[in-house]
Amino acid sequence: MQGKSLDTDVLAARLVEGDRRALARAITLIESTRADHRAAADELLARVLPRTGQAVRLGISGVPGVGKSTFIEAFGLHLIEQGRRVAVLAVDPSSRRAGGSILGDKTRMELLSRSPAAFIRPSPAGRSLGGVARRTREALLLCEAAGYDVGIVETVGVGQSETAVAEMVDLFALLLLPGGGDELQGIKKGIVELAELVIVNKADGDMRSAARRAAAEYRSALRMLRPLTENWKVPVLEVSALEKQGLESVWKAILKHREVLGEAGLAARRAEQAKAWMWSEIEEELRAAFMADPQVAERLPLAERGVAAGEVTPAAAARDLLRHFLGKEGFLA
Repeated sequence: MQGKSLDTDVLAARLVEGDRRALARAITLIESTRADHRAAADELLARVLPRTGQAVRLGISGVPGVGKSTFIEAFGLHLIEQGRRVAVLAVDPSSRRAGGSILGDKTRMELLSRSPAAFIRPSPAGRSLGGVARRTREALLLCEAAGYDVGIVETVGVGQSETAVAEMVDLFALLLLPGGGDELQGIKKGIVELAELVIVNKADGDMRSAARRAAAEYRSALRMLRPLTENWKVPVLEVSALEKQGLESVWKAILKHREVLGEAGLAARRAEQAKAWMWSEIEEELRAAFMADPQVAERLPLAERGVAAGEVTPAAAARDLLRHFLGKEGFLA
């Protein structure tokens, strides 16, 4: 135990000095499912927690093909030119069958990945709700402790993952294509409601006029939605990541949002997110303990067969399994 504590001390010290290898090792540690690694990760996070909380936390999503990686690379390089340090946590889709993931973000952000002021970490989503890596929140904290003052979480697409990301960032931005009209392409209303910044990407060349029309239509549509932040009107900006146009307007909008939110508002938002995070962890740990319980493991196949055959309702089967998990007598034969 003493050796492990010493290793954690060294790792924490190197991390706060901005050592990229130490940061990568720390994130690998918090992503591990081993019990001893989890204990070491908790210890590490406790040591670096006082150095967190100062960064701008952004969530970015959009439909496939919208150019998220191109935008994030251009935007990250733009911020680095202003003297900032940027961390990108890109959550990759994992295969349900094989468990593998693409993990190709460093290839897609080649220029940004070569910058010493940038850190890119692709993480497999695994089986976490909505495809968001369970430890992304902790990875954000580690990046902040390592001195990165802008943290960007890129999601896998449009779905439940956006809700999870919105609960860990200060501002959630939605990238759209210059299609307009019914082009809120497959995007669910609930996801649009999460966005506090809308960016119409690929506003260049032959698509420039289409982007302008689309932006106007999005502004009109957004008037019907109630903004998450009081006194905040969701901006719709036209950007060309390819030509590096409009990037400064995006950063100004982010800073303006923080100004409108205020220190108290930002602190309140993060406090609510921390509580939601705690309950998420409780749910994850309870599920893991439930699945590892010997009595549950013994009765689960019987319960699944009964549910599949229509002999017992899913609710009754669930209650029976929970009774056994909690040490109470069940009722399935």
